[in-house]
Amino acid sequence: MSSDANSLVAALRGPTPSFSFEFFPPKDDEGEAVLWQTIADLEPLQPTFVSVTYGAGGTSQERTVRITARIAEQTAMRPVGHLTLVSQAKGEIESVLKEYAAAGVDHVLALRGDPKGGPRAPWETHPDGMTHAIDLVQLAAGLGGFRIGVAAFPEGHPDAKSIEHDAEMLVAKAEAGAEYAITQLFFRAADYFSLVERVRALGCDIPIIPGIMPILNFAQVARMAELSGAALPREVLEQIEPIQEDKAAVRAKGIELATQLCRDLLAGGAPGLHFITLNRSKATREIFEALRASGDL
Repeated sequence: MSSDANSLVAALRGPTPSFSFEFFPPKDDEGEAVLWQTIADLEPLQPTFVSVTYGAGGTSQERTVRITARIAEQTAMRPVGHLTLVSQAKGEIESVLKEYAAAGVDHVLALRGDPKGGPRAPWETHPDGMTHAIDLVQLAAGLGGFRIGVAAFPEGHPDAKSIEHDAEMLVAKAEAGAEYAITQLFFRAADYFSLVERVRALGCDIPIIPGIMPILNFAQVARMAELSGAALPREVLEQIEPIQEDKAAVRAKGIELATQLCRDLLAGGAPGLHFITLNRSKATREIFEALRASGDL
């Protein structure tokens, strides 16, 4: 288990911005080969950490745990293991935590997760399970030995009563043992900074890492934004919609917009950047290298 000195939490509170990469569990062996090539491409950049999500509705758990464990065992990168409550008994979640611990994975991201019917479907609690992410934070904290992260929502969680209540929930998760948060995708720096201000006004200084997803495929990102409750701002649509049939132009504009968003976030004091890679390294590397070349990272 990691000490305070070399933990992710210490890095997030350090003098230089962190940067990290998020992968998702592939559906088959061919997809897994692509993922491992992406991991090999990104490892030389020496990210602060990498994470592996669960599939939709809590699926792909076995592959997620196996890939996260392999990253811990075979690379120099620090993996963060995802956990969700979807369709799982409390005992099953405890078993996953023990698997992570046995593999040397001591940083976890505690998430409620999306319902099996999709992000906007009604939540159904497993008969022997838990209902809220804070329950999972408390479980991991109670087992001991884990550094715990949680999700944050710049525009508020779709189920939250208000953005103020959403901020209160993040603070409650911090009080339960969460030490950092990673945001859902968003497209306006102002939305991120507003969230930070709401949380700081409640007396909580938990590091909040912005999640970055460049628009490389307009239809795909629009769908993901719709499902997550993130708005595609008018100022973004005005630049993307006129070129949406030109894939190369959309990709170039998406990388340009994401790079500027990253610069704005770092300039405003964000502790780092978390790149949602979709298991491909090229666009992430382009953004990263542009930021490093200009001295932003």
